Parts: sequence; structure tokens; C-alpha cells
Amino acid sequence: MSEYELSPVRTSLLTLLADGQFHSGEQLGEQLSMSRAAISKHIQMLKTWGLDVFSVSGKGYKLAVPLQLLDHARLGRELAENRVDLVPVIGSTNAHWMSLLDELKNGDICVAECQTEGRGRRGRPWISPFGGQLIMSMYWQLEQGMSAAMGLSLVVGIAVVETLEAQGFAGVALKWPNDVYLHGRKLAGILVELSGTAGGPCQLVIGIGLNLVLPDNEQARIDQPWAELNELGPVNDRNGLVVALSRHLQRSLAVFEQEGIAAFSAQWNRLDYFNGKPVRMLMGDQVVLGIARGIDSQGALLLELENGKIKRFLGGEVSLRAD
Repeated sequence: MSEYELSPVRTSLLTLLADGQFHSGEQLGEQLSMSRAAISKHIQMLKTWGLDVFSVSGKGYKLAVPLQLLDHARLGRELAENRVDLVPVIGSTNAHWMSLLDELKNGDICVAECQTEGRGRRGRPWISPFGGQLIMSMYWQLEQGMSAAMGLSLVVGIAVVETLEAQGFAGVALKWPNDVYLHGRKLAGILVELSGTAGGPCQLVIGIGLNLVLPDNEQARIDQPWAELNELGPVNDRNGLVVALSRHLQRSLAVFEQEGIAAFSAQWNRLDYFNGKPVRMLMGDQVVLGIARGIDSQGALLLELENGKIKRFLGGEVSLRAD
């Protein structure tokens, strides 16, 4: 059995532990028809996936955070028009979809419980503990080509925030160009990867990693201020959130194809965490200070400089920080 495989035995073990209550090794062994030593080995493997499982003598094993497993049957039923791949433990959902581009159609998604090689912007590692996030990659093709993808990551961010608002999670904001913020800390990241040739259609894989409830043992591995959705209230239906986000994102991408980023500038400016605030724009060794003034019709960040002039920043290797 591969260390990355969520076998039927491990699935059954997780299902038993998912309630967040204590379960003795003896009881688990009886229910799964294996020895206590075998249970212990499986528990150790679950820990390598980022699950916070602790044991207390005389009580047994307990998940620090109750777990909602993704339900492939439900996702396939509610997103019946699209392909849904559920790979519980995966290297990267984006990499998986990028390897299957010619088999996919618009709106097809890959979801996972845990990523072992998740990536953020500029190749930074993205920590993805088992069951603690919404991890999803969606395929989309733009017939107009790569140039039509300008501003797409902003539209994805808007779709994430509006989906959360519709689910009752208020107070989430956006940071240009592709981060989702809660109280000034990173709640979700977006990674859009493109494939295409000049003059031809552009194939996109849109990756989203949204923190829901992060186990204590994984929090120390994150090297930036982070947030989790659980701060705004319990996440009672993780599968429903995948369905809602998938549908909203498809609707938004269809509008984007027809009207471009200009159709979303008002929505972005409403949700922009830094809008009207002093910021620093970092470009290599260069630092530009100013007041953030939202985005223009092309998705460029607008920065009001000390002399009152407006400077545009459009993609590239730039970073936005609070001043």
C-alpha cells in the first residue's frame, strides 16, 4: 500500500475518528478487524498528512478537529454536467489537471483532501493539511487566446468572496492580484496556470486553496500571516461549499469571456482590502509608495503617488504590502 493512498481501511478509520471524540485502539481494532499495533501504524500515517491525532492513555485516539470528508458521489450528483475527480491525497490538483488538458471541458474540477506538493505564487509551498481546506482546481478554455486571460485571477477571487458571502461568511476581502484576505491575513490563494500557442485557444487550470480549519500542528509551518474560515463561524457543509464555488466560478468565467475584467471592476473595488489605504508596491529592489485606488477596466492596480498622479501596475513580478 502506498503511503499516499487513502485505502478503504484508512477511509474507515478516518470515518470513525471524524466525530472528534475519543476511540480506543481496542475498539478501532475490533471494528476494522486488525490489531492495535496495525491501528497505531495507520494513525502515524494519518499524521504525516497533517492530521492532528493525539492519544491519551486509557481513552484512545482523538482528532483535534472534527473532520468532514469529501463525498465523491454527492459532488458528482450535484455537478452532474462536469467531470469531478476526487483524489484524496495528491501531489497537486493543478499538476493533475495540467497533465490531462486534452481530456477536460469547461468547469471540470479536481478536488483533494490533502496536497503533498501544493504550490502558491512564485513556486512557494502551499501547506495543505488533510481535510483542513477546500482544495480545488478547475479547467477552462478561452477561445480568444492568452491575451484574453488578463485579469482572470481577479475574477476568481471575486467568485470566492461572493460564494462565501452567499454562505453567510461576511467580512472577507481581496488583495491584488490573487489573494483572499480575512482581517488582513491570507485566507485563500489562487494559482492560474496557462497552456496555449500564439493565435490559438488558451487552456487554463485555476487552483484555489481556501483555509477552513487548520490543525495546530500545521499552523507553525505557514510562513505568513494566515486566517481560517472557521473564525467567522463553523463550516458545516464542506461539500456544499465546493458545489457552490464551482457553480459561481463557472458563471463568472462565462461573463468574463464575453465582457472581460471591465465587467468586474466595481465588484473588485468593493471588496479590495487595500482600497484607499497607504501601501508599498515592491518590484525587485524598487519600492513605490502611494494610496491604493482599486483597479481600472483592464485589471491594473491604481496607485496614487505623493504628487497626486495615478500610476498603473499590471501583473509581473510585483508585490503589494501595507505601508
